[in-house]
Amino acid sequence: MAGLDPLVIYLVIGALAVIVLSVFLSFVPIMLWISALASGVKIGIFTLVAMKIRRVIPSRIVNPMIKATKAGLGLSINQLESHYLAGGNVDRVVNALIAAQRANIDLVFERAAAIDLAGRDVLQAVQMSVNPKVIETPLVAAVASDGIEVKVRARVTVRANIDRLVGGAGEETIIARVGEGIVTTVGSASSHKETLENPDTISRVVLEKGLDSGTAFEILSIDIADVDVGKNIGANLQTEQAEADKQIAQAKAEERRAMAVAQEQEMRAKVEEMRAKVVEAESKVPLAMADALREGKLGVMDYMNLKNIDADTNMRDSFGKSTDPDKTE
Repeated sequence: MAGLDPLVIYLVIGALAVIVLSVFLSFVPIMLWISALASGVKIGIFTLVAMKIRRVIPSRIVNPMIKATKAGLGLSINQLESHYLAGGNVDRVVNALIAAQRANIDLVFERAAAIDLAGRDVLQAVQMSVNPKVIETPLVAAVASDGIEVKVRARVTVRANIDRLVGGAGEETIIARVGEGIVTTVGSASSHKETLENPDTISRVVLEKGLDSGTAFEILSIDIADVDVGKNIGANLQTEQAEADKQIAQAKAEERRAMAVAQEQEMRAKVEEMRAKVVEAESKVPLAMADALREGKLGVMDYMNLKNIDADTNMRDSFGKSTDPDKTE
């Protein structure tokens, strides 16, 4: 050490001091601690170091705590830190509490934290409690009793219900229930003209059903934005039914025709079968006559007389055909 230059020693000591100070300042948020003390937030330097050890970003706790203290909320560091460790958004919860306090809405930290941990935007919920939101439903098609389709689009004005935000249904349920109410109301109308003449009937009937039950919202009003007449569903159904009946009748007629053709073919086959039997029987006559002549049961003269009678019959038939104009044609 005696042989070293004093300037080098001072430079080394200065460098070590800078390094130690940088490490200290990076681990201990001195400026954040000073800001907290200047804002009236009583927090120790060791508390900030403990947050670092617990892997908590001190600024995420101290800055919301400063806002809460300035707003007079009376929150503690432990409340904010526990909510942060649970995965919540501390800054959003504090902003929601401040907004609720300004709007005279009864909202405590535990409920706001529960709403935030449930996945809902608690600040937006408070804002919706002050400034209601308008939800527009898609075009809902309903059919009146006379078979005419009516298309309705409604605007639902809702206000967030802080008490039902945890476990309450969302906007999709409101839209679905309003659509169901529109379909029921239009379907119960005796004519589509009633809906066109008094569209406020839909909103009044739907609003009386208490559609916001079990939801995170309170329905303030339901306004009919648009009403249009669609297709004549009843006439289309009757047309389709008539076409279906026609096809069924044609199928049955075709079935009967096929059965008649089959029966006709069967009768023709039977006629041909009977003719074959007749021909077969006629073919046995000469054999029987030959046996009768051979056995002496039929005389030669009797056979000749029979042949003469047959020839005479054929001649008379030929004369009759020559004199009958219908048969000669």
